[in-house]
Amino acid sequence: MIDSATLLAVAEQLVSGKNLELEGKKFKVTRTGSRHLRTARFELGGREYQAIEQNPEKPSRWGQLAMKGHRVVQFRDLGTQKYVAVAVDDKVREYGSKS
Repeated sequence: MIDSATLLAVAEQLVSGKNLELEGKKFKVTRTGSRHLRTARFELGGREYQAIEQNPEKPSRWGQLAMKGHRVVQFRDLGTQKYVAVAVDDKVREYGSKS
């Protein structure tokens, strides 16, 4: 589906800057309402995605990892409204895959 190296680059830029730069385009990093989590919409391969910093207060395993200090970023396909992958530190896991 999506190149893991690209998702890792997006995750790193999301948590470290005010903009994402991808394929020569810039996308703004914003903050969500009450939790102030970082988020950004970006285009890749003709599709629009959203990268969302994981809320460490959630009881999910991803929330628990974020609470322990890991960098956890979720990726959602805005066309289907489904989460497609998660980046934890330097690894990407696509949902629906066995890896």
